[in-house]
Amino acid sequence: MNDLLTDSFVSDARGQPSRDNDIEMGTRVPRSSSDMGMEGFNKQIQEIEKQVDKLSALLKKLKDANEESKSVTKASEMKAIKKRMEKDVDEVGKIARNVKAKIEAINRENLANRQKPGCEKGTSVDRSRMNVTNALTKRFKELMTEFQTLRQRIQEEYREVVERRVITVTGTRPDEETIDHLIETGNSEQIFQKAIQEQGRGQVCCLTYLISCF
Repeated sequence: MNDLLTDSFVSDARGQPSRDNDIEMGTRVPRSSSDMGMEGFNKQIQEIEKQVDKLSALLKKLKDANEESKSVTKASEMKAIKKRMEKDVDEVGKIARNVKAKIEAINRENLANRQKPGCEKGTSVDRSRMNVTNALTKRFKELMTEFQTLRQRIQEEYREVVERRVITVTGTRPDEETIDHLIETGNSEQIFQKAIQEQGRGQVCCLTYLISCF
């Protein structure tokens, strides 16, 4: 999913400023004659908006699960959270790739549509298409940035948890190389189980898979 968060994609979204501040997310281009392509354009936008809404809902689910994972006390609860989040992360990847491809296709169609009489660059039809497309692109980019931020936060929190659990079990503070090795091999979960048994409680974030999923 990193390709969805590259500088080139973000800059593309920012590089097409809206010319009409009155057109916001969800606003439809007024329907005109079919030869101007408005009907098909509106349908495409509606379809993409539904997918972006799904991404927003998945982001919330992942954030809630991340918080929930910090206070679980049973291995079975942690496994259940991990299973749910793995499914949601897979779904995010599929939807995001699909949305990105559709937005790129619409951008190409917008340029091609300028060849039609009455739809040239700078006309009301062209400005409307570009503004709606830019607004949708901006929303999608912002959601992907949120996912990236969440991924980074989970990674940082997970490293801290690994370090605390190693200290609990061994009495010594691990170096960065040891922490990296535990995360990469999955042995950190064994450390977690020992820590939970010794402490009688857990504040374990079982989200290792997120570190490499995005």
